[in-house]
Amino acid sequence: MSLTLSKKAQAVKPSSTLAITAKAKELKAQGKDVVGFGAGEPDFNTPDNICEAAVKAIHDGFTKYTPASGTNELKEAICKKLESFNHLHYEPNQIVISNGGKHSLTNIFSAILNPGDEVIIPGPYWLSYPEIVKLAGGTPVFVMSTKEDNYKVTADQIRKACTDKTKALVINTPSNPTGMLYSEEELRAIAQVAIEKDFYVVADEMYEYLTYGSEKHVSIASFGEDIYKRTITCSGLSKSYAMTGWRIGYTASSVEIAKLMGSVQSHQTSNPNSIAQKAALEALTGPQDTVETMKAEFNKRRKYMYERIQQMPYISALEPQGAFYVFVDVSEVLSKSYKGQKIEEVAQIGEILINEYNVAVVPCGDFGYPDHIRLSYAISIEQIEKGLDRIEAFLKELQ
Repeated sequence: MSLTLSKKAQAVKPSSTLAITAKAKELKAQGKDVVGFGAGEPDFNTPDNICEAAVKAIHDGFTKYTPASGTNELKEAICKKLESFNHLHYEPNQIVISNGGKHSLTNIFSAILNPGDEVIIPGPYWLSYPEIVKLAGGTPVFVMSTKEDNYKVTADQIRKACTDKTKALVINTPSNPTGMLYSEEELRAIAQVAIEKDFYVVADEMYEYLTYGSEKHVSIASFGEDIYKRTITCSGLSKSYAMTGWRIGYTASSVEIAKLMGSVQSHQTSNPNSIAQKAALEALTGPQDTVETMKAEFNKRRKYMYERIQQMPYISALEPQGAFYVFVDVSEVLSKSYKGQKIEEVAQIGEILINEYNVAVVPCGDFGYPDHIRLSYAISIEQIEKGLDRIEAFLKELQ
C-alpha cells in the first residue's frame, strides 16, 4: 500500500516517561529487583472511601452516559473546591470534567488554537505540552529558565517571547519536572504581561495540594477580573488523591471556552467515566485526612532524597518545594567515562542505570534539559534508599 499516514501523528514523540515506566515493569515481571524513579504517580492506594463510592455507583446502576462535560453535582463540588482552596469563583457551566489532565489540555488547545498560533512554554516543561499543542495545530515557543533562576522564567522573558501570533502561555506550578513553585509576586508580574499582550494563560495546577514547608500554592486567575477572564485553570484528582487510573481532570474557564471544550469532548469521548465521577465527588466532598497523610509522607521522602543527592559526587539539585520530583543536574557526569566508554548524552546514563544497576530514571532531554534527569519520590522510602545507593555506586565508578 502507498497510502500516506498522518504527518501530524508521525511527528508526535512517544512519551519517554511512560516508556521508562514500561521498561521497569517489564524487568520486574522478569523477576529483577528494579527501583523505578520514573512514574509520576503516587504509590498509595486510592483511599477506601473513594473506592467504596465507586462500588456503590456500580451497584446503584450509575453506569450510563452522563452529560458530555460531566455531572452537575461533580461540577458543583469542583466549584466549591475552587472557591475555598483557589479563591476563584466559578459556576458549574464554566467547568468541564474530562478523562484526566492530558485530556483537559487537549480540550483547551483544541478550543483556543488556530493553525500557526503560538503557545509559550517555559522550560523545563512537562514533555506532553508541546506535543498536545502541535496536535491542536499550534506552534510551541520555548522560553528556557536557568538553575540560577530556580528553573523559573521571568515576566520579562515571556514579554520578549511574545509575537503577534502569541495565543497562550502555559504556567505549571508546582512544576513537573522541577518541583518549583512560582511565588505570588512572580505570578502577578506574569499576569500583567498576559493582560498587556492579551493572551490566554493555561494554568496547570495538577500538583496544587502538594506543597511543602511554608510554601503556598497561588492560582494566577485569582488576581482580578482581567487575568481571570484570560485564564483557563486545569487540575484533577490523579496526584493528590492517588487516582491516576481513574482518569478525572477538569478545567475552569469562561463560559464561551467551556462550551467549546464541551462540544469537542462530546464528539471525541462522549463523557468522563460515570463511576469515576462518583468516586471524584467523594474525593472532593469526603474526609481529606488521607490527602494530608500522603503529603506528610511525600515530604519525608523529599527531604531524604534531596539530602542524599547533595552528598553525591558529580550531581546536584535544588530543593523542590512541591509535587513529588527532584530535578537532578547531571552535566558533570556528561564529561566522564564509565568502564572506558565516554558518556556524551543523558540517555546513556538512563540506559546504564536501568541495564546495569536496575534503576529507572527519566532522562530530561524531552523536558528541554538534556543534562538533567528526573527522580520521582512517589515510591517508598526503602525503595528510594535502595535506588539512591545504586545511583551512588554508579557515580563512584566514573572516571
